[in-house]
Amino acid sequence: MLVILGLGLIGGSLARALRDSGFSSRCVAWGHRESSLQRGVELGIIDDYTLDLDAAVDAADILVIATPTLIAEQMLERILPRLKERPQPPVITDVASVKGNLQRVAETVWGGMPPRLILGHPIAGSEHSGVEASDPNLFVNHRVILTPVEGNDAAALALVRAMWASTGAEVVDMAVAEHDQVLAATSHLPHMLAYALVDALAGSDASEDIFRFAAGGFRDFTRIASSDPVMWRDIALANRAALLEAIDLFSGHLAGLREAIADQQGNELLATFTRAKGARDAFAALLAARGQPPA
Repeated sequence: MLVILGLGLIGGSLARALRDSGFSSRCVAWGHRESSLQRGVELGIIDDYTLDLDAAVDAADILVIATPTLIAEQMLERILPRLKERPQPPVITDVASVKGNLQRVAETVWGGMPPRLILGHPIAGSEHSGVEASDPNLFVNHRVILTPVEGNDAAALALVRAMWASTGAEVVDMAVAEHDQVLAATSHLPHMLAYALVDALAGSDASEDIFRFAAGGFRDFTRIASSDPVMWRDIALANRAALLEAIDLFSGHLAGLREAIADQQGNELLATFTRAKGARDAFAALLAARGQPPA
């Protein structure tokens, strides 16, 4: 039986996708907010729910931790000692945006990486949250990164890979450290920039006019600042080292851009903009080749 810990956007979307694909005939969810779990049953996303974490863990053949990053750490700390007592623990995976912190916790609690724990991260989401925002097509043509380590059970890895493939996702493997570094640059940093920009402009004396006359570019760039603040606080703290490195890299480039503007270095500005346009156009072409809409 599939058990999902945390029935929000990602957990709910996964449950719906696995039901539609036929991968899982029965899904039970656990969470703190009974109203969300009840809503999941009403919408036909899950078959049942429990507020008892131990009961949820004991019933699972596949256990998906779909909680925010820092809560996922707490989940592993709580459930791994119980699972270590079972002759055949369930296959465990997660959806968190940071992997290194989960690997460290798991190795500390288990005494090494649990063989049937396959850490993963679907590169899909929305600025909306909650089970009612769930979408069975959320993962279609999106990548899911798995971060297997030496000693992982081959059958467990194959099962998690098949689970995500059944949602329409492209499943790829990556080392834990590489994952956290790549996501810091491509996901975590952009969210920090969007939050910082909106916060800075909201505090400006001209904020009313700024937001009244903001055009499409501002709207598109700052859309992700509507994402869940608690989730992104947790991600920033969990991936602190890689995120600080990405922020420092960007800060250096921004300082260079400011200097070029201040010194009226038109050629330098043009070179920067031309390089960036070429890289962005290549990225759009890559998305199109993968069947994803241009961003």
